[in-house]
Amino acid sequence: MSDRQAEQLARQVRACRICVDHPLKTPLPHPPRPVFQEGWRAPILIAGQAPGVRVHASGRPFTDPSGERLRAWLGVGAAQFYDSRCFSIVPMGLCFPGLDAAGGDLPPRPECAPAWREKLMARMTGIELVICLGSHAMRWHLGAAYPGSVDAAVRNWRVGLALSPAVIALPHPSWRNSGWLNRNPWFAAETLPALQRRVRAALKTPA
Repeated sequence: MSDRQAEQLARQVRACRICVDHPLKTPLPHPPRPVFQEGWRAPILIAGQAPGVRVHASGRPFTDPSGERLRAWLGVGAAQFYDSRCFSIVPMGLCFPGLDAAGGDLPPRPECAPAWREKLMARMTGIELVICLGSHAMRWHLGAAYPGSVDAAVRNWRVGLALSPAVIALPHPSWRNSGWLNRNPWFAAETLPALQRRVRAALKTPA
């Protein structure tokens, strides 16, 4: 695919209205706004669930407290994180799915990944490392190696390193997961240093 074709694909995705015009269930309750960062030659892919309400408002991935925590986990600043030569950021659902009755985010829209993910992934040929946040992304990128739950995938994060590209499963960096992080100090002691080494290697950044 040429650069022109890739940019045409990005425009098509940003103009998508499938969850309103051809929904598989109740239509999206607000105007669609696909949010992603297309790093066509980036070595690292951030594969999340779907944008939250703040990201829906900003139109830029991870412009919320979870983004601050994620960048700290990766060991990078905002300038590098938002450099499409370094990071591609493509959630499983590209639009904010709305809130459930308890005020939490709904799951990614079911129309989105079948319509666009394979097309986008096929164009991102330089990916060396996939960072997965959430069960939907883990199922897609770990495939048969997904152990059936986010907790198990995070605890067995080394399994994904044998895949090509390598995959690291992380808990979502939401502050709602602070309790889990406090109960599992091994994550900061073991997983994060390994993650940061992998990120530096992929970005060819000195230690």
